[in-house]
Amino acid sequence: MAFGAPAIPAALAQPPQETDETIKLEVTRVNLLFTVTDRRGRFVNNLRREDFDLVENKRRQNIIEFSSESDLPLRIALLIDVSNSIRDRFRFELEAAAEFLQRVIRRGQDKALIYSFHTEPELVQGLTDDAELLTRKLRELRPGGGTAMYESVYLACRDHLMLDQPRYKYRRAVIIIGDGEDNSSRFTRDQALEMAYRAETVIYAISTNISRVETDGDKVLKYYARETGGRAFFPFKAEDLTQDFENIANELRSQYSILYRPDPLATDGRFHPVQLRVRGRKDLFVRARRGYYAPRM
Repeated sequence: MAFGAPAIPAALAQPPQETDETIKLEVTRVNLLFTVTDRRGRFVNNLRREDFDLVENKRRQNIIEFSSESDLPLRIALLIDVSNSIRDRFRFELEAAAEFLQRVIRRGQDKALIYSFHTEPELVQGLTDDAELLTRKLRELRPGGGTAMYESVYLACRDHLMLDQPRYKYRRAVIIIGDGEDNSSRFTRDQALEMAYRAETVIYAISTNISRVETDGDKVLKYYARETGGRAFFPFKAEDLTQDFENIANELRSQYSILYRPDPLATDGRFHPVQLRVRGRKDLFVRARRGYYAPRM
């Protein structure tokens, strides 16, 4: 979240709705990965534990562990819209994504997976540290069909990104390349977002809309990024895609980590908002997920 940012429209400000599916988590502490930037968007990496205020339910929380994380193993889900709506720049987008994976995936440490989504999601490649294999799979993709973006987010988080434990030892990110539209998913926008929360995953989005007119899909991409502490990019020129991927790569290596035990600890299964800010510094902005789901016991 960014303090000082414009107000969130009421329609988008509601916390994610709970799904019918029960996911049991034994959680006594909450982990927050976040970035801090100045007014020019530059990363600020020299802050200390005492520089932060962490508030839950109007009560200041005690930070148990604090670190500046630059080397955590990555778990990345790359979700690519292969519907007809993004055909014009499709090949260039795939090449930019391949270059990104080649840069960030370190053999034996990081892993990535690929989902394509059209009428239904398709797992193109499961989690692997083989960047060459991921590149080959990307280049085999072909456009066509509808869009099931929400379902892709949901499945990538539930079936893959939640697997490695303990979660605070890994940095998880979903990167969406698409126009944000959805007409085929079995899950709603907020069911997908809830699953991202439960997987402690940051969502980044690169919009394929080049009309310069904000669409409903663009609003969804912004919503996902804002709620999870990520960013949404809107490159007008295809050449800008490379820079956007570079920005994501740099951000994944420029984050802080906080661990705390909620006081009081709730076991109601509900969404609990969290506020994190730099104490006494209105010129610095924090981007973190906006809360967490408590365990139900």
